This record gives sequence, structure tokens and C-alpha cells, in this order.
Amino acid sequence: MKNLVVDAGNNRIKAALFERGTLLQKNEWSSADFVNWVKHVQADHFILSSVAAATLQELDLRQISGQRLQLHPGLPLPLHVAYQTPETLGADRLAAACGAAARFPKKNSLVIDVGTCINYELVTADRTYRGGAISPGVRMRFLAMHQQTARLPLAEPIPEAPLIGQSTITCLQSGVLNGVVAEMAGMIARYEMQCSGKLHVILCGGDAQLFENQLKPPIFVAPNLVLEGLNSILEHNVAA
Repeated sequence: MKNLVVDAGNNRIKAALFERGTLLQKNEWSSADFVNWVKHVQADHFILSSVAAATLQELDLRQISGQRLQLHPGLPLPLHVAYQTPETLGADRLAAACGAAARFPKKNSLVIDVGTCINYELVTADRTYRGGAISPGVRMRFLAMHQQTARLPLAEPIPEAPLIGQSTITCLQSGVLNGVVAEMAGMIARYEMQCSGKLHVILCGGDAQLFENQLKPPIFVAPNLVLEGLNSILEHNVAA
């Protein structure tokens, strides 16, 4: 059984083909290229997660004979959601939580998704999504300092920023990048206290590579966690 899972962002679309939980293929496209590509993909089941306005009705999926789903708040999930406003919960956050539950069943897990924002998602050993936190992403912090001051330049992230900046650019890089490391380390410690036990920390998102060597191990880097979570949601619904 082959599953096609699609994560549609504002500008780019990521898609992956899974078979029995194994990732076979992963690609990324613009919206127009994806619409043409998906017509020819051979898969049994399909799921779409979209933060934009993309819907199933816009796609030609006649070749997929099984389940064709779009992630929404009412869709059955492989975990319990203990969130006060599930209708406002972003699809990417929900999929990442499901991916953590699939990777570490019956374990406490903390997902740190480093993208436009930095999302923290806590999944406890009883397969319950507890919620988390949202803070500004790396590029958002650089942009805010540039746009909301008169003279600070727009700096770019680098893999390992010096702790002590010796120019305006390196001071900005130190403040943002070392500040994010300190934030993550502090959040991990506080979540560990909250869970009263071992916590499996999973790092994902477009800027995850900036921090994978900056945090104390063990840290699991999972660039495809959202796609893995979507596949687990699809398998849960197919089996139901």
C-alpha cells in the first residue's frame, strides 16, 4: 500500500511517497509544477495538509482509488488532542505532534520546529498532545530588528555565531542565534521538569540545521517529521 502525503505551504509544496511507513520518495515544487506532477503519481491513498487555500477539489486525483483526505480539526487522529482551541491549531503543528508520537510511542516527546516561527509541541507518553509554545523564528528576529530600528542592518544567520560579537553584524548574529540556543535549552529543561522524566527532543524545520550541534545530546534531527506525521494520520484513517 502506497501513501502520498502533501504538505502545502504558502509558496512551496512538499510531497512524499510512503509504503508501510517507509519513505520512498520526497520532492518539493512550486504550486503549478505540483499540480502537473500529482496527476501521474501512482498511490493508493492521499492526504493533504495546507496552510494556504489549496484544497482537494483543485487537484486531479483520479488515479488514487482509496482514501483522499484533507487534514482538518475534525479528522480522526492517532493521538488525543488536549488543546483548548483545536480549531485554531495549525496543521503543521498537529502533523509534527503525530510524527513524534509515531517515532516514540509511549514516550514523552518535545518537537522543536524551527521555521518561520519556532514551535514547541509536547506529546506525552499516553499519546496526548498537550500543546506547547510559539516564538519568533530566526529570520523574523533579524527582520524585526532591522525594520523596527533606524540604523540596524539586516543580518543573515550563520551556522555558529560568536558569543561575543565584534561588529554590528556579528552582535546581531550572536543575539539572535545564541539567544535561540539559550531559549531552546531553557525550554527543554522546563518541559523535562513538567514531565518528571526523560524527554525525547526532536528538531525539525527549515532552520533546524543551524542548531543541531548547539544543543546537548540526545537531540533527534528529523527533517521529514511533518510528512511522517501526515502519513501516520492517513494510516490511522485507512485502518479505521
